Amino acid sequence: MRVVYLHQYFNTPKEEGGTRSYELARRLVERGHQVHMITSRRDAEAKRGGWEQSDIDGIDVHRITVPYNNKMGAAGRIRAFLRFSVLAGLKAMSFDADVVFATSTPLTIVIPGLFASKRRRKPMVFEVRDLWPEIPIAVGALKNPLMIAAARRLEKIAYNNSFAVVALSPGMAEGVAAVGYPQERIFTIPNGCDRELFHVPAERGAAFRQAHPWLGDRPLVLYAGTVGHVNGLDYMVQLAEHVGPIDPEVRFLVVGTGKEEARIRRLAEERGVLDKSFFMLPAVSKTEMPDLLSAATLSTSFVIDIPEMRHNSANKFFDSIAAGRPVAINHEGWLADLIRRRELGLVMPAGAPDRAAAGLVDLLRDAPRLEKMSRAGVEASKTLFDRDRLGAQLERVLRAAAERANLPDPGELAEVTGER
Repeated sequence: MRVVYLHQYFNTPKEEGGTRSYELARRLVERGHQVHMITSRRDAEAKRGGWEQSDIDGIDVHRITVPYNNKMGAAGRIRAFLRFSVLAGLKAMSFDADVVFATSTPLTIVIPGLFASKRRRKPMVFEVRDLWPEIPIAVGALKNPLMIAAARRLEKIAYNNSFAVVALSPGMAEGVAAVGYPQERIFTIPNGCDRELFHVPAERGAAFRQAHPWLGDRPLVLYAGTVGHVNGLDYMVQLAEHVGPIDPEVRFLVVGTGKEEARIRRLAEERGVLDKSFFMLPAVSKTEMPDLLSAATLSTSFVIDIPEMRHNSANKFFDSIAAGRPVAINHEGWLADLIRRRELGLVMPAGAPDRAAAGLVDLLRDAPRLEKMSRAGVEASKTLFDRDRLGAQLERVLRAAAERANLPDPGELAEVTGER
């Protein structure tokens, strides 16, 4: 197949952020398909210029500068989304593809997807990484009634013009079906695990610990990811505050950047934990993440306490189990069900870090239980979330679309809940 793959925020393992599109595109190339990846350079300091083309592990990557970073406000983000949509649409139309694969977020990625699909009269498959516009509405990022109406209209256009829809979690699939899209054309293909990358010698984690005197041999609770509003890292600061009197040896570490970074630092200082039990370091690339996870006793994934965030498919979770690290989250949903069922870690009460503190310390002190969770995570990474398996499932959907053939039965594809 000739695949035009649209992802505004495509990352390789050498860059910060999730690498789902890289891993899936690489596997398509390995299976003999041609992939044109249309994406952006996000350096806020870079001058605008034309398209640059490069070959990355067989993926034909086309980048254009659209300044963007996690600290931008809503208006700046919308301008970046729309600018990329127009430029990417014109670029996508220039390729004679067999199928167009557009992955959100943002939702505006459907615009260049439609440009290419209609111009070349080829089918489009749309991937839902987050339920937009539900999440920006829920968190207050999208307030204007006209903008909300436009976003909902764009959502329907995206689904109604898609041959099939790929969702990253069961809850996202349900959200797509709720707006009227046929369930038999929705496929749940979650994020996957990079076991080869994260299976590293213990010495790498030990070296990280030795490089940071405040850590040493103490228990480490790690958060590695974006420091944004939806991530709700107030919870981690308050958790550190309540854990301190129970076990002052426990260390909490945030590795990442984002709009909330300065505020979280101030909050930690106000609560008396900054640079005592709570530490912050800049974001690292995917290739540096194995060292962090090797050093961690427990990894975490936090979100603010709203129902819309319970459907998330956070990369942090999948990287953690690939590295054999127990995971703690503070929300309900499909990941919470999976953690409980497979004993992968700890589900802490949303909005109540004070009640979570004792349970967290009990787990950190229980080496056999931690080891059992570690083994369970590795097993899940090998079975439910194997990248090769998930890549093959995406290929089946894209091939059916390209050939305008019958789609596979969604039940034949990814089993993501651990039970039938």
